[in-house]
Amino acid sequence: MGRWEPNARDRLAQAAMTLFQEHGYDRTTVEEIAARAGLTERTFFRYFTDKKEVLFGGSEALHERIVTTIAEAPEGAAPLDTVAAALDALAPFFKDRRDHARARQALLLAHAELRERELIKLASLASAAADALRARGVPEPTASLSAEAGMAVFKVAFERWLEDPKARDLSRHLQLGLDELRAVTASPRAAAPAEPPRKAPRPARVRKA
Repeated sequence: MGRWEPNARDRLAQAAMTLFQEHGYDRTTVEEIAARAGLTERTFFRYFTDKKEVLFGGSEALHERIVTTIAEAPEGAAPLDTVAAALDALAPFFKDRRDHARARQALLLAHAELRERELIKLASLASAAADALRARGVPEPTASLSAEAGMAVFKVAFERWLEDPKARDLSRHLQLGLDELRAVTASPRAAAPAEPPRKAPRPARVRKA
């Protein structure tokens, strides 16, 4: 049996983030991450499949919180309100982690492969939310639309939270995003653009005699 390493996952994650910022994501190796954390490569691969996964640890906990919150929502709650409550339940995961989240976001913006992995994560969370809604008896396409709309709100709210000079809570940005979504969906459809005026026919040319 391998020797127990206290807080190994957190130490590896912190070491990786530090090295990504110091040397760049592409130039950092698993060997360097393990060495900075005072651990072995074998220990690293016990927790992560590769260095990319270091930036996406905790996704399972988010998935579980979304599913549990939707399942425990009051009977008769509107689907979008149920998803909103699930998203708000994620806010405590990010409390006091704004600086870390900003550093992580900078890495995502700089590397297409990381942005792709982030989109996969968000799609997985939306799928989990839709499955949980269907388990409550919400039909399609309402379940999928509510889940996808909610995840879009979360993405925008999260980015605003990172950039907010007032440092307001993520919950506040989620509420603002949901209010904006409801305002958009409640507004009447924009009138179809007027047909452009037809050009007046050119006057016939008079042939000189």
